[in-house]
Amino acid sequence: MAKSKGRVLVAMSGGVDSSVTAYLLQSQGYECIGATMKLYNNDAINNDGHTCCSLDDVEDARDVAFRLGIPHYVFDYSAEFEDEVMRPFVEEYEAGHTPNPCIECNRRMKFSRLLQRAEELGCDFIATGHYARIERAGQDVSSAASVDDGSDSWARDYAPASDDVRFELRRGLDATKDQSYVLSFMTQDQLAHTLLPLGSFTKAHVREIAEEQGFINAQKHDSQDICFVPDGDYLGFLERYRGSSYEPGEIVDAQGKVLGQHKGAVAYTIGQRKGLCIGGAPEPYFVLGKNMAANQVVVGPRAELSSQGCVAKNWNWVMPPLLAGETMNVQVKAHYRQSPIPAELSIDADGLVRAAYLEPRQAAAPGQALVAYVGDSVAGGGTIVEAF
Repeated sequence: MAKSKGRVLVAMSGGVDSSVTAYLLQSQGYECIGATMKLYNNDAINNDGHTCCSLDDVEDARDVAFRLGIPHYVFDYSAEFEDEVMRPFVEEYEAGHTPNPCIECNRRMKFSRLLQRAEELGCDFIATGHYARIERAGQDVSSAASVDDGSDSWARDYAPASDDVRFELRRGLDATKDQSYVLSFMTQDQLAHTLLPLGSFTKAHVREIAEEQGFINAQKHDSQDICFVPDGDYLGFLERYRGSSYEPGEIVDAQGKVLGQHKGAVAYTIGQRKGLCIGGAPEPYFVLGKNMAANQVVVGPRAELSSQGCVAKNWNWVMPPLLAGETMNVQVKAHYRQSPIPAELSIDADGLVRAAYLEPRQAAAPGQALVAYVGDSVAGGGTIVEAF
């Protein structure tokens, strides 16, 4: 009997990506244990739409685990998810920011508590179905496998991060599915203990593998919105969560002239065009900012959205960090679906990271993540404080 490459706790959400992740790991000689994280009850968010964490999702994950012949556990982290993801999400929105709860879920649930559980079960790694790659720094990736070749370049024996062994987080080879943005918080220790088998695959190929293996979820649809706001109605969720409606207020221009009425300032984000109740405007108006104290939404023409860059706090360096006075030429993304922007990265006197765009761009929304890349490697990421 072949020796196992290591024991892996696989995060199995019930979707096709995590199911194929478990299959690929097992086929490459890893001993797998399936784990489904119960993060909330659907009744708690009063939504009848499809979400993750449903009983159907648990059953789908259990069915795949049974087919693979691996153990499967369900861990209830609903209280922790409420305290560390959902409530902060609401509080950030009420402060006028635009948070990314998927990053916080990954940071505080999958790559924190799941790692703790993996240690308790004697596992060497955790694994998820994210489309990104983890490689040892210095590894020659010039001949990296092309998308869909079935390469197991992600496979490795455990080696802890140290001064001699450092790990890089790289974009998934399929640019349309790359999820490195939402993993920019990962520490060297987390990178050393994580496997991401799907980084060299397309979604179409993943579904083909699932069909070949007879997985029940081979054609299961992907989640498009925040898991606990499956219908995309953020205002509706916030009002259900708080048990009350938000006060309407004024929509004003940059000079304070009242142009219309909003239905709750929390419902608007910087750069938004749709849903602005403004009549007779000479050109399309966009949200420029919000004054939460005055309950006002500030709007203006697209030209007034122009920004020279942004500032981020709570920065996590994946690459070796910059020192004060140093700069780094990078490409940055200020939200998940944005095309990378050429910028110069630096650290200011307060320890905040500044990204100065090489050309003016649309202003970033405070609360979103700023992620910097050098080539296809993540340099680091943090939370946007302001645009300048």
